[in-house]
Amino acid sequence: MRRPEQLEKQIKVDFNVEDYVLKDTFLFRHSENSKASHNIAALARKYGEGPPKFYPKTFEVMIDTGQQTKLSYESILRNPSEVKTSISSEELSDLIKYAKSLGINDIGFTKVNSKLIFKDHAILHDNAIVLTMEMDAEQISLAPSRDTGHEVHFTYNKLGRISNEIADYLRTKGFSAQAGPAMGGDVDYKHLAEEAAMGSIGNHGLLISPGIGPRQRITAVYTNIENLPFPKTNPHTWIKDFCKACKICSKRCPANAIVGIETASITNEYIDLPKCAKSFANSFGCSICIKECIFNRSDYHKVHKVHLKRTNIVD
Repeated sequence: MRRPEQLEKQIKVDFNVEDYVLKDTFLFRHSENSKASHNIAALARKYGEGPPKFYPKTFEVMIDTGQQTKLSYESILRNPSEVKTSISSEELSDLIKYAKSLGINDIGFTKVNSKLIFKDHAILHDNAIVLTMEMDAEQISLAPSRDTGHEVHFTYNKLGRISNEIADYLRTKGFSAQAGPAMGGDVDYKHLAEEAAMGSIGNHGLLISPGIGPRQRITAVYTNIENLPFPKTNPHTWIKDFCKACKICSKRCPANAIVGIETASITNEYIDLPKCAKSFANSFGCSICIKECIFNRSDYHKVHKVHLKRTNIVD
């Protein structure tokens, strides 16, 4: 059996869309307000004590995730030469049904703000279909453990495969698409999902959504479809006020790595990356902030009612 060090070297998730399109292709690029992307694997190697302590089978899954990531860029070449830019209500309904049939938990839509594109990154289209997938509650409850770490990366893998399938589905319907990788990627997914009104970002810097709280992974498919149903408001923004008062994730974080939502409003960073990366590498991918979050342990709507009472707001 190959050692973790050998397996880890085969994991590649950093790709550039410019390597897979013609030189004169117009791309949507980062803005001067964009932040740099963070390669968690590289940070874990830098600050951890050797390779992350996952099962060998988890490294095998991560290798396949890297291959799916490469495919998400290579498959751009399969976009049709003549494309539609408008989707009918029936086609949209079929798309949503198809995504759900593949195992997607929720699907949303938003225009990609250039500041959400990471520095030195670009995407083919600025219309996003945002996808979330639930991680198994029982496996997350075991955090930190190798089983939890495996579930996290197993979900990344499934989500990456599904984003490729949805991109191919759109191509068969006459649209252009670029699948966003589930792990890595060119855009800040949690903020993208927030702008798609699928939830709101909590104190730990993770998307909190109805039904599954922070227990999810996120990706997107970028498309040329111009009439997607972009939301005008986000009904979940109350979560930020709740998190400012709660902060249980900060208290339970074993690495004391959660800077928190108030500092993030200034720096756009919710966690101390070196501290988090060390815990990630040495504690099976950690995930304690997900496990301990009140939105993971309790029903979203019950928490909302408690918040309304605390703030004297009548629902």
